[in-house]
Amino acid sequence: MEERTQGLVLRTRRLTETSLIVHWLTPDLGRLATVAKGALRPKSPFRGKLDLFYLADLSFQRSRRSELHTLREVALRGTHPMLRQDIVRLQQAAYAAALVEQVTETETPLPTFYQLLVGFLDHLTRQGAQPRDVFAFEIKLLAELGQLPDLDHATLSAGGRNLLRLFVAADWRGIGLVIQSAAQVLELRQFLHGFLVYNLDRVPAGRDSLCQ
Repeated sequence: MEERTQGLVLRTRRLTETSLIVHWLTPDLGRLATVAKGALRPKSPFRGKLDLFYLADLSFQRSRRSELHTLREVALRGTHPMLRQDIVRLQQAAYAAALVEQVTETETPLPTFYQLLVGFLDHLTRQGAQPRDVFAFEIKLLAELGQLPDLDHATLSAGGRNLLRLFVAADWRGIGLVIQSAAQVLELRQFLHGFLVYNLDRVPAGRDSLCQ
């Protein structure tokens, strides 16, 4: 029996000369992996539909033997084209996706994480990439995990505490209006890095270069 869902492409890799493994983030089925058979053939119905951070409606045949399922159909909803025109936007998107993968289980419903990542990618497409966007994504993700720092007792300036409270509460449009000083960027970069490492053991590579 085929299953249908909406998904965001987190990453792809070649399986054979003509086929791809596609890793998806979906709201109702969580993270799942599919085989797109023949996707690299010139006349494949998948051609042009399976790339990093593409958003699509998909159907797949669930495997009885493994967590690698067979992709049947893909209908594109969006491609986030601006991410391919700005390396920093793309790097911030990849960092956010890696962080979501790190803290979630496969094939577990993840509606709030899905909406968080899709909202972040839409924001990057509209606004461009700033350090505040990484900080806002991190603190929102920590809120979803139930691991927010105790801001009343955190070793932060009053301004730093207020920014983190704003990032938790505000939507992406409001976050896009925030202007940070160089001192605030440095303060939040160091504080959140330490907090993430303490609570999650590690952070995906390349974070510091995205927060300067």
